[in-house]
Amino acid sequence: MTTSRLAIPIKKLALYFILIMICMIIFIPLLITLFASFKTSVEIGSEFALKLPASFHFDNYKVVLEKGKFLQGFGNSLFLIAFSVIINSLLGTMTAYAINRFDFRLKKIILGLFVAGMIMPSMITEISRFTIIKNLGLYNTIWAPIVIYAATNLVQLFIYTQFINGIPKELDESSMLDGCSYFKVFTKMIFPLLLPATATLAIIKAVDVMNDMYVPYLYMPSSKLRTLTTTLMYFSSSKFGSWDYLSAAIVLVMLPTLVIYLIFSKYIFKGIVAGAVKS
Repeated sequence: MTTSRLAIPIKKLALYFILIMICMIIFIPLLITLFASFKTSVEIGSEFALKLPASFHFDNYKVVLEKGKFLQGFGNSLFLIAFSVIINSLLGTMTAYAINRFDFRLKKIILGLFVAGMIMPSMITEISRFTIIKNLGLYNTIWAPIVIYAATNLVQLFIYTQFINGIPKELDESSMLDGCSYFKVFTKMIFPLLLPATATLAIIKAVDVMNDMYVPYLYMPSSKLRTLTTTLMYFSSSKFGSWDYLSAAIVLVMLPTLVIYLIFSKYIFKGIVAGAVKS
């Protein structure tokens, strides 16, 4: 009895220790970056990283906003998010509706291609993708990332199909008896019922687009087309590299994503769980 009673607290202590270590691994780098954003380069090089700044230097943020053209990058990021999320939502819902409601040839093969696309490393197809974007005349335009971001994926299809499974097929049939076409059934009946899933996936997609640096950096090298993430490359270059400015830029880039997550986190989990339990 004594051994079993001691085992429970030990397990709890071990669990708490692991959770505390995970929190430290996550939050200590964030605190270091936050403190460094208010310090001068001399203070960063001579003081302990977790020491509070002697005085808060907001000049670092001023330089980032002015020389880094942060507001321009924020506008480009919002443009990418708006068009990518709208097109992605439309393609995702239509694809899921077609796969769920209709039986057609090569249906399993198409689903298999979606699975293969998820498994296959993106670097394998990067050369061909870059060639296609360039031949379409989209290279170094803001539309190049939108074409890439607009594509749907297997996770979206799974969540959407789970929601559609919960919508009775009799609803489709009764609408068609009233003279609705398949397109009207989708736009008037199915799509409005998919709004909870669409909102969830739109938030996730917006965060992914906001945080992505690889695609904008590769396909939009122009300084006028900088996004929030590619603005960081400007402050990490040898020409303008400085830890104080870079830290301030990181904090500013992190804020929009953090605000989106804090506001909409409960809706993200609610939408995913609701889709998972549909019968």
